[in-house]
Amino acid sequence: MPAVPSDVTPAYIAIDWGTTNRRCYVIAADGTMLDTVRDDRGVLAMRAEDYPAEIAAIRMRFGELPVIAAGMVGSTRGWREAAYVPAPADLASLAQAATRIDDADVTIVPGVSLLTETRADVMRGEEVQVLGAVAAGLAPADALFAQPGTHNKWVHVADGRITDFATTMTGELFALVKGHGILAGMLDGPVADGPAFRDGLARGNGACDLTAALFGVRASVLLGRIAAEDAAAYASGLLIGSDIGAVPDIEGGTVHLLSSGLLADLYTIGIQQRGGTVVALDSHAGFLAGLHAIREHLS
Repeated sequence: MPAVPSDVTPAYIAIDWGTTNRRCYVIAADGTMLDTVRDDRGVLAMRAEDYPAEIAAIRMRFGELPVIAAGMVGSTRGWREAAYVPAPADLASLAQAATRIDDADVTIVPGVSLLTETRADVMRGEEVQVLGAVAAGLAPADALFAQPGTHNKWVHVADGRITDFATTMTGELFALVKGHGILAGMLDGPVADGPAFRDGLARGNGACDLTAALFGVRASVLLGRIAAEDAAAYASGLLIGSDIGAVPDIEGGTVHLLSSGLLADLYTIGIQQRGGTVVALDSHAGFLAGLHAIREHLS
């Protein structure tokens, strides 16, 4: 981990405070990242009364600096609830609705909500990455984003504002069927690109009956259609294919992917199989650009 350069003055601490993990950044006045640390002190590891001591420990390490935080720290399970901003939302509206904890010199960024006649959805943290990517010029002001993870987000941005989004439980569903129920013990093989994963993508893509297709994983192994060691890759492809297949405007379009690692690779393959183009973005760069822009709106 790099030390803070002695010739640059830190201006504030930015925190991406998630459910299970937390990443802290030391930021200069121009938005340059000077230092960072990641740990497992997400909100599930915290009680509301623990946060002041955690903030003090962070400042003990990085200096007595203002703190701006986003993510689940502002949820009902976090430190202090920061009410959702209804879509359409941009960086200015997030800044306007930010929650201040004056005695701790901490600002908590709100999430974004969506409520229509047929759907309800919420996000916390992902909106900062998306809008930050636009603010930093990493993506256009009119774009479709995907943020693969335990709960994948599909986010539509128009004129630099989040206008629509959908959350899918793709990663969580895979973990649940792997660890519980009739498929438990059958999905312990590797998940990677290959014929089994791509067969799952093709089966999941479009209007398949996902619950029937998931049971079909077990039947296919028992009847020799799928090798036992390929079941996890096939099931992963099935779920990712179903997720991507439900998005109507991928074919011939561009998806800006805020992710990295194996999951990003698998979604890239699935999107390309649907006829879409993928632009890979640095989610950390998006997050930092978003929080820096929000802080400038606050000043």
